[in-house]
Amino acid sequence: MAIDYQRLKARVFAPVRQSYTARDTMLYALSLGLGADPLDERALPFVYEGAPGGLRVLPSFSAVLGYPGFWAKDPDSGLDWVRLLHGEQRLTVHRPLPAAGTVVGHSRVTHIIDKGEGKGAILVTERRVEDESGALYATLQQVSFCRGDGGYSRLQGGQPSDEALPALPATPEDRAPDFVDDQPTRPEAALLYRLLADDNPLHADPAVARAAGFERPILHGLASYALAGRALIRQSAGDDPARLRSLDLRFASPVYPGETLRTEIWRSGSVLQFRARVLERNQLVLSHGRAELAG
Repeated sequence: MAIDYQRLKARVFAPVRQSYTARDTMLYALSLGLGADPLDERALPFVYEGAPGGLRVLPSFSAVLGYPGFWAKDPDSGLDWVRLLHGEQRLTVHRPLPAAGTVVGHSRVTHIIDKGEGKGAILVTERRVEDESGALYATLQQVSFCRGDGGYSRLQGGQPSDEALPALPATPEDRAPDFVDDQPTRPEAALLYRLLADDNPLHADPAVARAAGFERPILHGLASYALAGRALIRQSAGDDPARLRSLDLRFASPVYPGETLRTEIWRSGSVLQFRARVLERNQLVLSHGRAELAG
């Protein structure tokens, strides 16, 4: 099958209702390495309900809530799902998540962009994470690069192609970063993270990882995304997760569990630009990062 623009844009996603507990909130933070140092009082509010002020929630937690699953694999999607890559992740925070609660995820396809035959297509899926009354916590955009679907707009007598999302900015090259944050990742990070989110065996089974061209299981892209968000909060927001209002970036390369993620941050008022690399391989893994802070 090939992309049918009208059918894909009109695709109906059933709302996903999900309840989570304080235990889930803490497990999410622990999977990212918070709490690895038992004397790190700055991390304690994310992993211990008895910390002063109570349990805090990392804003990136919304990325694993109300998720509709890997629907691109459904035969009626028309997508070449085997060649689909998660290219960018964007988040707008409307209000902080509670430490425990019930949310509803509402998903829809907002953009389908034809890059041309042999060049792939871009698919943007939006998810609104709300409480049960409909009040909005977060809006997420997942930008996927459909490597096998370029040229779809020429089929069936011609189909539409949407305008691209505003491009994310590259990080400054004319000055050194204002902040540098190093975070070691846990060797078992992917095994922990998959308990809350993506259970793809690529992140657990060495044989599956080798078949996909990796030397060993890789860390989830959204875990690397969350680690960058944690670095921004620690370095630029006084460890207050409520100050992070948006978090956008592009995935450049996978991270292996156990590697050290170095996040470089440039600040201009309330706007942060950032990128991240793994120190052990000097490999850029996250690029075109942009975030906004409140206050």
